[in-house]
Amino acid sequence: MKKVIIIAEAGVNHNGRMDLAKKLIDVAADSGADYVKFQTFKTELAISKNAQKADYQQQNTGNSESQFDMVKKLELGFDQFIELKKYSEVKGIKFLSTGFDLPSMAFLNSLDLDLFKIPSGEITNLPYLRLIGSYNKPIYLSTGMSNLEEIEAALQVLETSGTNRLKISILHANTEYPTPFEDVNLNVLSALKTNFELPIGYSDHTPGIEVPIAAVAMGAEIIEKHFTLDKTMDGPDHVASLEPHELKAMVSAIRHIEKAMGGSIKQASPSEEKNKDIARKSIVALKPIKKGEQLTESNLGVKRPGNGLSPMLWDTILGQKAIKDFDEDELIITNLGIKN
Repeated sequence: MKKVIIIAEAGVNHNGRMDLAKKLIDVAADSGADYVKFQTFKTELAISKNAQKADYQQQNTGNSESQFDMVKKLELGFDQFIELKKYSEVKGIKFLSTGFDLPSMAFLNSLDLDLFKIPSGEITNLPYLRLIGSYNKPIYLSTGMSNLEEIEAALQVLETSGTNRLKISILHANTEYPTPFEDVNLNVLSALKTNFELPIGYSDHTPGIEVPIAAVAMGAEIIEKHFTLDKTMDGPDHVASLEPHELKAMVSAIRHIEKAMGGSIKQASPSEEKNKDIARKSIVALKPIKKGEQLTESNLGVKRPGNGLSPMLWDTILGQKAIKDFDEDELIITNLGIKN
């Protein structure tokens, strides 16, 4: 199995503070994730002053401010993202950020990032898709709230704008924070793989770590998960995020699943090969047998160890004459030229 790409999504859980953003990078690096990801935007270009908050945003931040005002407090400047990218490099973790407007995307392109992550809300944003497509870089496309036709339409825009289709990975997602377990619909992973024949991943917003781990077992090659320093902090996304110890546990579990998925050939593994003779059994003498005596069900038995004749040869051995004297529990041998 390929190594799963794990994106630790810091998002806006820095609450607009650089010191918290750097602490989030520390946590992501310590967890073993491959990337730490933020969100880059100019609030005036991404959100109308008339936009309503989502229900989960209202629950987590109240109704005393608009979505615009809530998000404006979470905005970091371009110079700050340059600093965060450098800090990530020092900490040994790759830096990503999702852009939510065209100038932010142009800025992120100037940072020479490994890839672009398109959030679910932008999958129907034609000018946005055209700009990203023109960069011809690897793309992770989140598909929350969308159907197969909308995904295909986005893929076609990205492709006709200049991105090789084979550079695009499709991430299943559900855009509710937190996502109810009954709405996850993990079986969509196989449907996406079948329909688009592209690498698939999963951007998770459920509580806990079970679902992304299950997604890896179902073939997800990319996992994205929000994390925070503390779920009780003020802000829209903290409640639906993992705390540092949970993020580390998720990464560790995914790395274990990678190893466990292994190959597709059913055979003894290197670690268990040495146990064959110990766990399996052989045909043995149940009691002393004289040379020339007939081998029967009354004087033969099946016992460990398994380095003698296999019990699968039982019917072949019955009725043969003992070629030597056998003591009780001695492995039976014959002159028939058969081996275990």
